[in-house]
Amino acid sequence: MARPSPAPGRAARRLVTAAVLAAALPAAASCAVGPDRATPVGAVAAASAGPATGSPSAGPPSAPPVPAKVPETLSFTAKTLDGTPFSAAALAGRPVVLWFWAPWCATCASQAWTVAEIAPKYRETVPIVGVAGLGEQRAMKEFVTEFGLAGTPQLDDRAGTLWRRFEVVEQSTFLIIDRDGRVVHQGFLDGESLTRQVEALARG
Repeated sequence: MARPSPAPGRAARRLVTAAVLAAALPAAASCAVGPDRATPVGAVAAASAGPATGSPSAGPPSAPPVPAKVPETLSFTAKTLDGTPFSAAALAGRPVVLWFWAPWCATCASQAWTVAEIAPKYRETVPIVGVAGLGEQRAMKEFVTEFGLAGTPQLDDRAGTLWRRFEVVEQSTFLIIDRDGRVVHQGFLDGESLTRQVEALARG
């Protein structure tokens, strides 16, 4: 037996409903955002921040560092054993150790191992500068080579200019200048004492 056809009014309502659903589905699909269509976080942040106006932390250009005042104790120049000009003023603002030694001095030789070991480590914080005197230049250079001291400045003071300036009367003498330019030690230091003092200066 044939199934009776639906009433004309009911069929019309079904057609209208189907048309509405067909139109709504694409719009609903366009609102769904999956992993492949998500907006990057950076883009969201940029959009919310508005137009770029430069880094928010950027301020006016910083002024160049003010050179440290050069104390009288570091107001001298010299030449290293290899002939390079040396200006102690470049060390201003840091503690400095001046080591007065002679190439024939057995005590200096025993201390040279400690100087060679610690000087490179504290080159930027507590520079150690050798001041060679009371000997011939050739012997001084041989001393530097033998004990591996070439990595630190070794001044040629054969004329005794710096020895007299600092009133050094014997070797081996360590003269320690603090960051304000004051002499805080002048005299003998064994390897252990020297290391301890340099470490303390580097911390302070």
